[in-house]
Amino acid sequence: MYRSRVNKPRRWQIAAVAGVVVTLVGVGLGVASAATSTPTVNCPEVKINVAIPSQAQAEVASNLKLLQTQIDEANARIVSTQGQGGANFIQNAILGPLKDKRFATINRIETAISRNAAKPDLNAEGLSACTLNDASSGDNNNGNDNGDNGGNDNTAAPVATTTAAAAVPGANLGILANSCDDSNLAPHTGFQEGNRCVSTEFGEVGAAANNPSLLITSAPNQVRANQPFTLKISTRNLIRDRFLAAGQGGYYVESSVLQNGLVRGHFHTACRMLSSTKEAPAPDPVPAFFVATEDSKGGATPDTVTIQVPGLPQRGIAQCASWAGDGSHRTPMMERANQTPAIDAVRIRVR
Repeated sequence: MYRSRVNKPRRWQIAAVAGVVVTLVGVGLGVASAATSTPTVNCPEVKINVAIPSQAQAEVASNLKLLQTQIDEANARIVSTQGQGGANFIQNAILGPLKDKRFATINRIETAISRNAAKPDLNAEGLSACTLNDASSGDNNNGNDNGDNGGNDNTAAPVATTTAAAAVPGANLGILANSCDDSNLAPHTGFQEGNRCVSTEFGEVGAAANNPSLLITSAPNQVRANQPFTLKISTRNLIRDRFLAAGQGGYYVESSVLQNGLVRGHFHTACRMLSSTKEAPAPDPVPAFFVATEDSKGGATPDTVTIQVPGLPQRGIAQCASWAGDGSHRTPMMERANQTPAIDAVRIRVR
């Protein structure tokens, strides 16, 4: 039996017998003491009243543990973000993403079981949404719109005083969406799939002077078909030590992380053949060459990496580009909108 108790050390046990019953009690943890006014997350139980094949037990246990970890992280974020945002901050920035994460995790449990048994219906849609436990006072009740914590609407969280334009981001244009709550798309799974909604937070963005930059410093003007050649790529402010393999479920799953103010990630290099130089190319074909560079080097000081291209197979104009990525392959964020991202490209004639 798998079992998780909220206020006691967690014990994960796997019973290799039929009729395994799994319960995850998803209530708010004691991240904030009862004496404080900080609310805690309250999630519905996830029960599995079917036999779990032995081949799936480890994966099921891991995902059940992940459900509890997600609650822990949400509670910790409620504490660390007290006073931030407006009236719906907790709902939009914490409970919304938590719902998406729980939905994806419960689906993974169903999928794990279904590989060697009938797929169970664990009610992922119904068990994904969480509410807030009542706090001792309403001082930090931002975003608790669930209706079961009445009486807290007469308190105001400490919101920073700003101009009217700053109070509504985007010069009062409004926000179309900042979570996957209202999306009709399925949650992203960490694999390279489209028509999905990614709930992973953007993460940390550094100061402008510490944002990554990249330049192709050396490339040939022309080469023969199938002739090997080299590209030299210089990066600055990029620690090249994070690369979550996209083909193994590491795509868009990790928030950007800084180390001493610098992005941890890698950079890609690709060459594609252009059918025309008069219009934008189709985005979906696989490039003629692609490589990711994650060599545990890089940093604040610019350095140069030599990329070996084994050759391009056909005549024409090739576009070779390099671009920085964080651990989840997204182009790193920058402090300002008018900064040039860490991307560069050259054209090479293939004869």
